[in-house]
Amino acid sequence: MTTVFHTWQRVSTIAALLVLAGCASSPSPNITLVPANQVVSETEKDGLFTQPVKLKRTKPGCRGECPKLTVDSLVLPGHAKLTELIDHALAIMTGLNPDQPPPYDTIAGFEHYFWETAAPRDEVVLAAKTRYRSQGLTVIELDSWQYFTGAAHGVSATQFLNWDNTRQIVLGLAQILEPGKTGAWVEALKAAHGRWLETQDPYQSDPEGYLRLWPFQPSDNFALTDMGVVVKYGSYELAPYSSGQPELLIPYDALRGVLRPEFLPRGA
Repeated sequence: MTTVFHTWQRVSTIAALLVLAGCASSPSPNITLVPANQVVSETEKDGLFTQPVKLKRTKPGCRGECPKLTVDSLVLPGHAKLTELIDHALAIMTGLNPDQPPPYDTIAGFEHYFWETAAPRDEVVLAAKTRYRSQGLTVIELDSWQYFTGAAHGVSATQFLNWDNTRQIVLGLAQILEPGKTGAWVEALKAAHGRWLETQDPYQSDPEGYLRLWPFQPSDNFALTDMGVVVKYGSYELAPYSSGQPELLIPYDALRGVLRPEFLPRGA
């Protein structure tokens, strides 16, 4: 449990650092980064072009049970800053100590470190995919899964990158929320959590007991999408391991007056 908590704490720290690195002035209020009435299949046509990067390797020279590394990531031709950011973020999502940065900052650096330190059955899977794309916005979902020899199961973590295509920055809550609306954001997220709970059989069986073990907690790991704002949690954050990584959806209708106008679809 401690390792999982540290993993998620580290991912949240990644998000904060990436946002701080990309802070800039807000766009004009007449710009809408989330087009109205367009589904992902339509907006994908207007988004940044991506190409897959895949590798699947075992430790060189190893025989028998060997450490494994799988990468299923992306590059964005012509957009070196975002491409490098994806590579960097995936690499540091493998670190386990929230108080000490890992001794590498790229996937290539991690691979070298991993072969030097991994136990025979250790395995790491790193993945990046586009969650949403439009002319003004690219949302990347970064996933890591790590299994350590002798553990009961692997540890998963997810981090969203909301990339402003024009300003070339990562958007955090400070950039998308109206001033003073953090509390309203938390309340909207809490309401989404309540809707999610209604879909969970263990909660239905024992609501009080479930919430004692898995209480609501706010998060800044969000993704702007065509349907609303998705917030994703790590394993053990809101639910037991068997529930995976819960996703909460906040419809844009619930965020009027909370999000800055440029992050609401026209007419929302």
